[in-house]
Amino acid sequence: MTLPLNPAFAATEPPPVMEARRWIQGVTFPADRPLINVSQAAPVDSPPLGLREALADAALNNPDAHLYGPVLGMPALRGEIALQFSAAYGGAIAPTQVAITQGCNQAFCAVMATLAGAVDEVILPTPWYFNHKMWLDMTGVRTVPLDTGPTLIPDAKAAEALITARTRAIVLVTPNNPGGVEYPAETVAAFRDLARAHGLALIIDETYRDFDSRHSVELGGRPHDLFTDPDWAETVIQLYSFSKAYRLTGHRVGSIVAGAARLAEVEKFLDTVAICPSQLGQIGALWGMQNLTQWVAGERDEILARRRAMVDGFGALAGWKLLGCGAYFAYVEHPFDMASDTLCKRLVTEASLLMLPGTMFQPAGSEAGKRQIRIAFANVDARGIAEMFRRLAAFRP
Repeated sequence: MTLPLNPAFAATEPPPVMEARRWIQGVTFPADRPLINVSQAAPVDSPPLGLREALADAALNNPDAHLYGPVLGMPALRGEIALQFSAAYGGAIAPTQVAITQGCNQAFCAVMATLAGAVDEVILPTPWYFNHKMWLDMTGVRTVPLDTGPTLIPDAKAAEALITARTRAIVLVTPNNPGGVEYPAETVAAFRDLARAHGLALIIDETYRDFDSRHSVELGGRPHDLFTDPDWAETVIQLYSFSKAYRLTGHRVGSIVAGAARLAEVEKFLDTVAICPSQLGQIGALWGMQNLTQWVAGERDEILARRRAMVDGFGALAGWKLLGCGAYFAYVEHPFDMASDTLCKRLVTEASLLMLPGTMFQPAGSEAGKRQIRIAFANVDARGIAEMFRRLAAFRP
């Protein structure tokens, strides 16, 4: 006899990164061709020493670090986010408009739980971030794909044609995962105006904001002007992660910036699933915000250098087409007469390369997804990137 299974979970695809890891189980890679893993967008190095020392000191000497804290997060961290984000975006964000979560994925789930239920609809540009799609599937919310075409930049007019009486939100990720593209400020503003006109939430996931190439050159260093609008909280919900900037992946710290009334609803969700975010993780995030500005700038410079190497490499790789490149990702079109999931499995055994196929980021049966691949290059240095291109150039199906 089999125990019951929620049909929505049965209809949800397995986690793609975990699925890809199974492709390398039992595979022996030649000593002269070790595995190059470009499947997951997560730092593999430890946080800088000062941050680790701050965590250790808190673990040893701060009794509060081991207790429950406020459901919406430490007041000091909420205040620091409000202060720094207000300055960075040229707007006004209050501490009461900030909540801390166990990572940015939980931030998305918490916000979406307050916005949409079964049979409601949410618009996701494709290629989409698969965990967003998974949460919507698990909760019975209908995902409405918004095709972004060859530019990977979503169009607000195209999105408007998809809005129905059941639409509750539009989700943007910029810099984009998986596409790598940085959405122009005017694109983001157009979606804000669209969402406002139809009474929808605009959710903007800025997990990779620290690695935006426009960080110090456009709009006074900000990638959009959403928060300069005094009424932003009526429409905009921003999500962020501390995992990438400070290498805190294992500590699970994310944030939500939204209206205080919305966060009162979010608090119900967070209290039920986690009670409170990790105290140590929050202490680390706060220390990072107050002490690591220049260090993060150096990290951004290194990622941008790797981005240039990816752009140059695909420019010289016959048959391959670079669709988008930025933050941690290159999103490409391959030249072979096979689906990308089949190709990616062959690249594991024949080239010792682990990548994710576009079929994991597109609706089932998508012809575009069959031609596309995501490459998460942030953990591969210049030598590794060069070796990856050498293997791609040598691959023969």
